[in-house]
Amino acid sequence: MTRSTPQISRLPAGRWLPLAAAAALGVFAGIVGFTFAYGDGTAYLQDDPTGCTNCHVMQGHFDSWQSSSHHGAAVCNDCHLPPGFAGKWITKADNGLLHSLAFTTGDYPVPIQIKPRNSRRTQQACLHCHADLVHALAPVESSGDVVPCVHCHASAGHALR
Repeated sequence: MTRSTPQISRLPAGRWLPLAAAAALGVFAGIVGFTFAYGDGTAYLQDDPTGCTNCHVMQGHFDSWQSSSHHGAAVCNDCHLPPGFAGKWITKADNGLLHSLAFTTGDYPVPIQIKPRNSRRTQQACLHCHADLVHALAPVESSGDVVPCVHCHASAGHALR
């Protein structure tokens, strides 16, 4: 009696691609879900400044904010996120993705540095909150240069920085 070897059924060429894509999507969703849970991602959905300290590199910024003149007047989101629903959540998603990638891979400068686009947002927040004081400093033309507020007021939002 001869034994027959079982035939391995092969998927037609066009059917393995959707399965591979589904598997890749599942792995990606699992990694994102794990990272979100491990990093306490729900903290970033709130306005509480302690949520920023989930990443150990932000503890110094949080501590310096507590000692700053703005501690009683503004939280992280007031200075680092644009006003309005869409701008706030788009920036949170964008920064959250980039921050989680940088912190997971360890690819960030120490001490951590603000990116130019986020620095521009912080400048806009300064001008908005202090409009009654700085209106005379605004350039005549909308494209005119302005010295960033933190050039002279480096410790306003983060004391001792």
